[in-house]
Amino acid sequence: MEYIRPLPIGVEFYKQMIAKGYYYIDKTLFIRDLLVQKNTATLFTRPRRFGKTLAQSMLKTFFEKEILSDGTVADNSVYFEGKKIMEAGEEYTQHMGQYPVIFLSLKSARQPTYEMAYGSIIDEIRKEYDRHSYLLKGDGITEKDKERYNLILNMEADKIIYAKSIEFLSECLEKHHKKKVIILLDEYDVPLENAYFNGFYDEMTTFIRSLFESALKTNDSLEFAVTTGCLRISRESIFTGLNNLDVVSVLNEDYAEYFGFTQDETDSFLETYGIIERRDEVKSWYDGYLFGNTEVYNPWSLINYVKDITHRNTEFPKPYWSNTSSNSIVRELIENADDGTREELEELIAGGTIEKPVHEDITYADIQKSQNNLWNFLFFTGYLKAAGKSFIGRQIYLSMTIPNEEISYIYENTIREWFNSRIKPANLSGLYNAIINGDAKTFEDCLREQLRESISFMDDAENFYHGFLLGLIGGMQGYRKLSNRERGEGRYDILLKPYDERQPAIILELKHAKKFTGMEGMCQKALQQIEDKHYDEVLLDEGYMVIKKYGICFCKKSCKVMVKEQSEIKKYGV
Repeated sequence: MEYIRPLPIGVEFYKQMIAKGYYYIDKTLFIRDLLVQKNTATLFTRPRRFGKTLAQSMLKTFFEKEILSDGTVADNSVYFEGKKIMEAGEEYTQHMGQYPVIFLSLKSARQPTYEMAYGSIIDEIRKEYDRHSYLLKGDGITEKDKERYNLILNMEADKIIYAKSIEFLSECLEKHHKKKVIILLDEYDVPLENAYFNGFYDEMTTFIRSLFESALKTNDSLEFAVTTGCLRISRESIFTGLNNLDVVSVLNEDYAEYFGFTQDETDSFLETYGIIERRDEVKSWYDGYLFGNTEVYNPWSLINYVKDITHRNTEFPKPYWSNTSSNSIVRELIENADDGTREELEELIAGGTIEKPVHEDITYADIQKSQNNLWNFLFFTGYLKAAGKSFIGRQIYLSMTIPNEEISYIYENTIREWFNSRIKPANLSGLYNAIINGDAKTFEDCLREQLRESISFMDDAENFYHGFLLGLIGGMQGYRKLSNRERGEGRYDILLKPYDERQPAIILELKHAKKFTGMEGMCQKALQQIEDKHYDEVLLDEGYMVIKKYGICFCKKSCKVMVKEQSEIKKYGV
């Protein structure tokens, strides 16, 4: 049997990827393009799990003159044998293994308090100082420098020293190697996002600003820097005065193919693992991202999908990204949505588009200042994609849509959770009494009120309304709730069986109308279906004395309710 490389689930480090023989899509020409551009500082913004850490680790492996624990220099060229960068020419390969490198990830700063987040960041700094502790053994830096170095290494330094610690390490490395330093900062915006949602935003912004200003703005020892994250956050002033910062967002065509999988790469991937026949399914679930003009697949989801399919863990696509990515921004949008925003969400989930002005330099503190800011956050973090671009005056407007089935699932699931969290504390006793008492008018009024507050996803309207109603009656005491069970000659929608047989049993048959004028007829059709299909047979057989039958029709944010008890039909509403 032909050997197929193992799949790199969660593998973020380039050396591990190559050394252990994982399947790797060659992105090494990213190195060439960086050298061609010759920017002093570049910020790449991409959604989470799109290969940013792996790209940074690859840069570190290629450029670093890595000093091993025995004082020798590592030969990292073995990790690039047969890779595209080795065919790019000597003008690029001559840079291999020539620079001291500082690599710092801030993802560990996702902590509940400022003290813990700050402590996590300075611990990452300590680890990088420890990695370069060979500086303490030679005479490349002064004794005074070594004293300061040890304060940081031993976690005994003042906050101001930590705030300038990347710059200081750069100076020490340049003195030792006689070569300027490459700085790689990964997940730079995690501390800011985390701080915003946990209530210590201003404190964290102040520290990160000082850390970055000294490292990237006033650092004479800097060769070049690459920073990665989800968002550009320039108005935070963490990049104040850094005029040569080149920001490469999802709107840029430059470097577009180096984060995520292109169509050709995806086809080759599926072909390698013998599942190319699933191409259309993969495309509908995990494609849809557009970086510049380049079509890109979500690499994390695609790798997980291929593993599950080839290992027969599942036969169907799953929303892998929803289990790893922070959905706090989606929740923020939904929980604070006004009527207009709810309508736009419904339009998106139904497969439509919305048009919004795009701003790349907003801040987390700006989220609630304008609903447009939240749409921008959703776009730059991968929850929306550009479907078109236009200019009105000097302002760029984007037509935005949901990228794929996976992201649709995230919206729908988040909306369900939001709706359930809202109805739990709500006093629905009036609704429950109306259902039991056969009060169709009050039942209808309560449903209309809840519908106005809800967000619907209409790809399968009857399923939405079915779930909506089940959510509302979930807290109804004294009744067993049965849904879509086979009874009589068909399948009813919802059946409520009382534990006390003296209480009425209830059958709810649901319909959906495309026009308001069709609701009454659909209610009558629902009631007739209950009779024709004999949905009440099991209740009669069990001896229930009173059975209330409801025909309910929904149309957008409206509804009509009719009730039948024995032979009398009562109808209410307009």
